Amino acid sequence: MNIKHLTIIAAVAVMASACSNQPKTEVKPQPKLIDKYAEYTLTSDISHLSENEKEMLPLLFEAADIMEDLFWKENYGDKAELMAKISDPDVQKFACITYGPWDGLDGNKSFVEGIGEKPAGAQFYPQDMTEEEWQAFDDPNKTSQYTMIVRDENGALKCVWYHDYFEQQIKKAASLLDDASELAGDEEFAEYLRLRAKALRTDDYFESDMRWMDVRNNNVDMVIGPIENYTDARYGIKASHEAFILIKDQEWTKQLARYAQFVPELQKQLPVPEEYKKEVPGSDVDLAAYDAVYYAGDCNANSKTIAINLPNDERVQLERGTRKLQLKNAMQAKFEKILVPIASTLMTPESQEHIKFDAFFANVMFHETAHGMGIKNTITGNGSVHSALGNQYNAIEEAKADVLGLFLVTKLAEMGEYTNTTMEDNYTTFLAGIFRSVRFGAASAHGKANMLEFNYFEKEGAFTRNEQGQYAIDFEKMKAAVEKLAGDILVCQGNGDYEAAKAWMGEMTVIKPELQADLDRVNQAGIPVDIYYNMGPEVLLKK
Repeated sequence: MNIKHLTIIAAVAVMASACSNQPKTEVKPQPKLIDKYAEYTLTSDISHLSENEKEMLPLLFEAADIMEDLFWKENYGDKAELMAKISDPDVQKFACITYGPWDGLDGNKSFVEGIGEKPAGAQFYPQDMTEEEWQAFDDPNKTSQYTMIVRDENGALKCVWYHDYFEQQIKKAASLLDDASELAGDEEFAEYLRLRAKALRTDDYFESDMRWMDVRNNNVDMVIGPIENYTDARYGIKASHEAFILIKDQEWTKQLARYAQFVPELQKQLPVPEEYKKEVPGSDVDLAAYDAVYYAGDCNANSKTIAINLPNDERVQLERGTRKLQLKNAMQAKFEKILVPIASTLMTPESQEHIKFDAFFANVMFHETAHGMGIKNTITGNGSVHSALGNQYNAIEEAKADVLGLFLVTKLAEMGEYTNTTMEDNYTTFLAGIFRSVRFGAASAHGKANMLEFNYFEKEGAFTRNEQGQYAIDFEKMKAAVEKLAGDILVCQGNGDYEAAKAWMGEMTVIKPELQADLDRVNQAGIPVDIYYNMGPEVLLKK
């Protein structure tokens, strides 16, 4: 068992603001703040797995732990060196949850003495690299997601592919995936594991991403490799290593499968001019429900993912679509431990009656569906939306998925295809969800996205706030505001105007004093900010 298992299982987190008053001082978490992060055990019924699948699981856990180690290096550097700087065991445990000395839920403020601000580019670039150097650096591989930027023996910048930079760890992880493929329960998943091993060795993930789209009849699933770009806050380019291990919920997956057929028609109904929805997303959409049993690396840092929409490669999305995996047990944990208590504090009694888990589940599910829709390439010749919007992309994309997801569930309800909840349930639960996610802080793409939505909806009169500081939606105005904001975001993406996007986000992502006072009430009520997990082979495979 690695260091992470020895610490995170027993870890207690400190509230995001606990370290903010003394950003460069080692601070022992105050006992009254311990419950600001709720512990949750990740497990699942695996009695239906074959003996081979059960034998495969330890190999997947071991490969995931390698991703854990790589993310430490990408986010901070030498984990052992950091732990040696920290004398307080509680602060060490907190550092294991944050993967470094910076609190990602409090603007990445440092909580360890002698360590200053987090570099915007984490460890993907030399700390002393200037913008002039970057612009003058003439290497087409510098903008690859899968290269580290380092200095050569003469001090000049150079690119090193991940599979070379992390050579020994990558070779071991790839070998484990090859071994696991021999035990996989279905051929599609086995082939994916083999191709993913090849991808780790070459940093070419297209083939394995395409093959992952065929994984439909599995009991076990795994997402592994350098995936998301959130950690690179400097340019939003470099991907960080992570891994999920998942057990499919076959019954819930059957219930979700029928929504996938509507994606092409819903694309046509997006609230924008034709040129902003001319791309046809792949129709091979997989909506499935899983129990998550392991998070490692990037996905386990700070706020935890509760759904997956992958692959990120626009080529795969346009040709095949995406797989949208709903992590049901992780959603249930956040709904019960965080969203319901927040709603009890900030929503009117009448509104609280509309806070429903099925609405929360649907909002998250269609959020992930919305990631694959809209437009992937600008209509102005500025290249892909991602490259054009740079470090503004992640927050804008998350906001798109939020509001477009709510637009989609509304359209499906109008078509008579979605009947699990009322739209009042979905819209009210969505507003409560904003209060949950905005607590992730200004350093988070999800937090910025939620502030854009909150301020936009406030301007449109989509909700009211009474004298007791309790909120309620105005359903018709909220519905109109969702459609309007979805259109504004899609146009912003299609235009690919970086400066305009930056100015818009700068104006609309400010937390105003009234909202901050309401969030302070949530904190004072002792409601957790997020979840940390008790997980691993000793939890899942215990006799």
